[in-house]
Amino acid sequence: MAKEHVDMTKPVIEMRNIVKKFGDFTANDGINLTVHKGEIHAILGENGAGKSTLMNQLYGLFKPTSGDILVNGEKIEMNNPRDAIAAGIGMVHQHFMLVQPFTVTENIVLGTEPTKGVQLDMQKARQNVKELSERYGLAIDPDAKIEDISVGMQQRVEILKALYRGADILILDEPTSSLTPQEILELIDIMHALTKDGKSIILITHKLKEIKESADFCTIIRLGRYIDTVDVEKVTESDLASMMVGRQVTFKVDKPEMEPGKVVLEVKDLHALDYRGVEILKGLSLSVRSGEIVGIAGIDGNGQTELVEILTGLKKGTSGEAKVNGVSIYNKTPHFGFEHGVSSIPADRQKHGLVLSQSVEDNLILQNYKREPYSTHGRLNRPAIFAHATELIEKYDVRPRNSEKRPAGTLSGGNQQKVIIAREVFNDKDLLIAVNPTRGLDVGAIEYVHRYLVEQRNKGKAILLVSFELDEIMSLSDMIDVIFDGKIVSRIPGKGADENELGLMMAGGKKQ
Repeated sequence: MAKEHVDMTKPVIEMRNIVKKFGDFTANDGINLTVHKGEIHAILGENGAGKSTLMNQLYGLFKPTSGDILVNGEKIEMNNPRDAIAAGIGMVHQHFMLVQPFTVTENIVLGTEPTKGVQLDMQKARQNVKELSERYGLAIDPDAKIEDISVGMQQRVEILKALYRGADILILDEPTSSLTPQEILELIDIMHALTKDGKSIILITHKLKEIKESADFCTIIRLGRYIDTVDVEKVTESDLASMMVGRQVTFKVDKPEMEPGKVVLEVKDLHALDYRGVEILKGLSLSVRSGEIVGIAGIDGNGQTELVEILTGLKKGTSGEAKVNGVSIYNKTPHFGFEHGVSSIPADRQKHGLVLSQSVEDNLILQNYKREPYSTHGRLNRPAIFAHATELIEKYDVRPRNSEKRPAGTLSGGNQQKVIIAREVFNDKDLLIAVNPTRGLDVGAIEYVHRYLVEQRNKGKAILLVSFELDEIMSLSDMIDVIFDGKIVSRIPGKGADENELGLMMAGGKKQ
């Protein structure tokens, strides 16, 4: 994955002194960005720093309050995405904009369908998509339905959609937040193939390791202000982290030794089918004790999703048992599980974690709105709800501040995640199921989340951690359960775990 030499002769994008205000709130305060042809240029900043806002202006979704945008040296007014697309700019959003029942081809050509006379020529469209996919090594089945393919493949469809419309400059907003380690490596290879072909990529990410592996330059934004642009080869991950948050960041999780207590979660011989009706869980068993973090390490598609959905009441198994504190939660409702000690940080924050149209304060009491002090005799106590939200927004560093009344959907992805984590940790249940809890978070926020998870463990809570970040699994887990082909195939102590050995077991190999 060695980076190619890039042509630095002429900027393809210049954003000069960009200011963007929403009422009294300044999201971008005089930001400058210069991107050259054939370059991968990362934009780094904390959650809510203004990265996506800046890129939404480049893509025509927002208009700058002041400042200039130049494409290939020409000043352009970006009034809407059509202007950006006409200028050769494409954007892949963090949350994909695909029609689930449609095929890959139908999604890619939507709105620009080729015709033969008055008839749609879907055969030609399919061939065009296939050729484009092969050219950049995207390996997409043009006939697959979106609802049947992985998140990683859906992302490739979004990239193809932009390329199909003639994009020479691609904006990728948090592209690896939902990908497995293998899919991340494949995406980096795809990015390098694109830039080798002369495309330019603007990469919004919090992941310092990926910036070091893929980017040529990095622009750092903090609290809406431009900090610096650096040559990635000349800085360390620690340098980038410090510039991003304005302080030294520790990557080490301080986790004192503890003797776990009683078994809180017990799963025995669990079987379940996937969406196709094929058996995906094939007799899975595991346990988590109080004062213990058990991490599930595995490649996506080996049954993690179905396991979590059964434990949180979103899916029914075909046989087996699951108990919390001796009470069966198997094939029960989400409410039953919550009432009997289960809280969860879901994998899909927008689908299962939040009501996006509702306020942040209401999302923070979703499971407790009928309880005092949030309601009395069936009437919501708005002052108590507001005070509760204010406390959690401050404690969990949700940005922007004073967002109690804002719809949750208006927050950045990382800040939406903080709202969920604040709510679930506050619920203080005996079992916390955390699925990719730091997805989309910056290193400073990751540090906070890890600290809160360890605090819960130290208080005697049982934590089941499902994460595709092996570093996270190894640093947080007391025990690591390796899942493969619907079963737990190995259990090893988290302390001293070896990444290569784990990777081998995750692929179905034997422990050395």
